[in-house]
Amino acid sequence: MNLSNKISAVELTDTGRVRDHNEDAIGSLREAGLFMLADGMGGYNAGEVASSIAIKTILDLVNAGIELEDRAAIESDTGLMRQTIVLRDAIVRANKIIYQTAHSHSGCEGMGTTIVACLFYNDRISIAHVGDSRLYRLRDTHLEQITMDHSLLQELVDRGFYSHEEAECSTNRNYVTRALGVEPNVIVDIQDAPVEKGDIFMLCSDGLSDMVKDEDIRLTVSTFSANLEKAGQQLIQLSNEHGGKDNISVIIAQALEPFPAKVSLLAKIKKLFGIDT
Repeated sequence: MNLSNKISAVELTDTGRVRDHNEDAIGSLREAGLFMLADGMGGYNAGEVASSIAIKTILDLVNAGIELEDRAAIESDTGLMRQTIVLRDAIVRANKIIYQTAHSHSGCEGMGTTIVACLFYNDRISIAHVGDSRLYRLRDTHLEQITMDHSLLQELVDRGFYSHEEAECSTNRNYVTRALGVEPNVIVDIQDAPVEKGDIFMLCSDGLSDMVKDEDIRLTVSTFSANLEKAGQQLIQLSNEHGGKDNISVIIAQALEPFPAKVSLLAKIKKLFGIDT
């Protein structure tokens, strides 16, 4: 199924007002419902190498994986859709490539990247992330952060040293505890959830979430929900007005209508006779 006319989306990135180049990378395969955002780090230009590797690797592997498998099938051991597992495995592979590149090219030593990616299918969304790039969902007028940051600050919140309100004002926000390319293996947080018509999902780098409070994100996306391009532009403008201390990237995707998967005749027969797919 081609989701280009089911999911409306915009992808924007900006260098910000302090950095001299952009180490963020964004990418998508719209017909397959795939959207990705990576925030690179480490060494001069090495961060953009890491983020670019992540985006290209995930795009290639997910595109190949979803062509070969029944995306809607549920894995019995995890309870997750196979497409969620495909997304996770692609990110694990990207980690290995970045790690190997960092250790075989002197100019790339110490590089790494965050990643947040989502994949729409059969009225559901698969979400995978590593690091502190985020995915939010706006449903009606309620904004919810779906991913949990892999950061020192989040660990301090979890342990009760900070409240969520205090964390939003903290200056110690940029130390990530998990990223692609730093270690030979990585744990990818994955989940999937139902999607309702009108839901808006926003992926962003910390160049946005560190500069703009969640309530301002909610108000901006709600106000410009009929014009996602304008919503993205306004968010980047707000981030720059608040200092623009980092690269700023945002992807906003909205479910325009339901997108149930077409069930093949073979799948219907298997379901009728209770055959496990």
